[in-house]
Amino acid sequence: MCGIVGAVAERPVNKILIEGLKRLEYRGYDSAGVALCEGGALNSVKAVGKVVNLESALENAEVKGTTGIAHTRWATHGGVTEANAHPHISNSEIALVHNGIIENHEGLRRALKEDGYEFLSDTDTEVMVHLIHQLRQQHTTLLAAVQAAVKQLEGAYGTVLFDKANQDEIIVARSGSPLVIGLGLGENFIASDQLALLPVTRSFIFLEEGDVARITRETVEIFDINGNPVEREVVESNITQDASGKGEYRHYMLKEIYEQPMAVRNTLEGRLDNDRVSIDAFGDKANEIFKDVKHVQIIACGTSYHSGMVARYWLEQFAGVSCNVEIASEFRYRDSFVHENSLLVTISQSGETADTLAALRLAKEQGYMASMTICNVPGSSLVRESDLAFMTKAGAEIGVASTKAFTTQLVGLLMLTASIAQEKGRDQSAIVNAIKTLPTKLEETLTMADGIELLAEEFADKHHSLFLGRGSQYPIAMEGALKLKEISYIHAEAYAAGELKHGPLALIDADMPIIVVAPNNELLEKLKSNVEEVRARGGIIYVFADKDSNFASDDTMRVMNVNHVENIIAPVVYTIPLQLLSYYVAVIKGTDVDQPRNLAKSVTVE
Repeated sequence: MCGIVGAVAERPVNKILIEGLKRLEYRGYDSAGVALCEGGALNSVKAVGKVVNLESALENAEVKGTTGIAHTRWATHGGVTEANAHPHISNSEIALVHNGIIENHEGLRRALKEDGYEFLSDTDTEVMVHLIHQLRQQHTTLLAAVQAAVKQLEGAYGTVLFDKANQDEIIVARSGSPLVIGLGLGENFIASDQLALLPVTRSFIFLEEGDVARITRETVEIFDINGNPVEREVVESNITQDASGKGEYRHYMLKEIYEQPMAVRNTLEGRLDNDRVSIDAFGDKANEIFKDVKHVQIIACGTSYHSGMVARYWLEQFAGVSCNVEIASEFRYRDSFVHENSLLVTISQSGETADTLAALRLAKEQGYMASMTICNVPGSSLVRESDLAFMTKAGAEIGVASTKAFTTQLVGLLMLTASIAQEKGRDQSAIVNAIKTLPTKLEETLTMADGIELLAEEFADKHHSLFLGRGSQYPIAMEGALKLKEISYIHAEAYAAGELKHGPLALIDADMPIIVVAPNNELLEKLKSNVEEVRARGGIIYVFADKDSNFASDDTMRVMNVNHVENIIAPVVYTIPLQLLSYYVAVIKGTDVDQPRNLAKSVTVE
């Protein structure tokens, strides 16, 4: 969600800002803008739509600058217009960009209007820049004005600004929305994601919650929430610059679907010791914590929530500990019961998901024994603020619809299950042996792509669909439905197949595809009975079935055979055909596969 890039240098920074925004396009946005300062002149250029539109407008404007800030906006307050696009400027002096939401913007807006400030947009962000401009008249430095302003702001923000009167400095503030400083030689940078800055630096400082910083060409000064000077660790990144390239693939999503066998190999590398999971993969104190765990509370959002739902089946069956799974945005707004010796597990691709991060901070006040995160981004807020961390090592995921992040989360959760079981004296060699086969099993499953591409043509005129699964495949059905609705815009729901008779059967007709995941497990016969309930009512069924499960295609049922896999890893494997189905349906529908409408990759607002 929303991308920020900033730079202060001796050279013109136009191209650095535009390239940074392009590298953040995967996050989702609807407009973009840039503000540049040179020789005491402040110029701003904005455009609705893609960054390429902004690039063209900036070239036509023939403006440049050695200090600049740039932004891609995902609308929260106000529609998609140039006026609402960032940066916002106060009195032609201060330019500001902002990720997040200022919750008390209405009261601040009224007060600022009474003091004579004119508002040109509908955004909460414009309130910030006018407030800072007002406070700048009362303080000797822009830094002091920002430090005073943040005390009045309620909500979340990652904000970057400069004053044309002092064009060689940028001020940044972080509360609830990530910012990272990039260190150069005679130049420094700021961004909402280190990926934006990889062409110009490998050295980064991740700002902590409440930090305010002053950045010049030569210096970086950081102050904590209390205004005290602090030092933050400099981290050297080993992320590959071209990790975001599509290569031979038409879309990032397809590339990332095919990267899953290697992503899983990377997740497993160095973490399996013969027939055991190496517990060091979770952190230094993992063995002490896991042996005492009696309950696991999982908190996540979206796709990550579905991985947590699968893990509940695993943890209770194989590790013998109870498990609750809750949506982060619900958890943080209710009074919850903390079980004895309870481990809190958060799951997030980015490590910056606002609701999940807020839930972690709340849980720390509630008496959980320890906290752990499963995450794909080293140095992210969830990683830094959790007691334990398991890095999925999936690599950069650019497509908004998560694929390899999801499967590697599942692998991490299965390894967590085995590790807790091991510490409790249970033999988990069967799980570990099954995990070792996963990369090969995923490669085999990807060979189904051509058949699924043909199958997808039958969805060209469909507007609704239903996904069914039982046991640990029910969350996989939920994930399949989410993928289809995200990128093809077909309305999709998922149900535990046994629930059909309690209402959803009323929806069944020949125009609604029913997608079923059917591994050959102890619930297969029950699932077949549910399928017959659909067939008896004229439904058209698409079954992804174990090749030994005795499903056969006919006029009312299309069967896609999946090679047999161990039941414990079946949720991971059966995810693949559902991802492929969603992808090929979206291509047929002509939607924007990698950047579906209204969605963002990293959701850093509530």
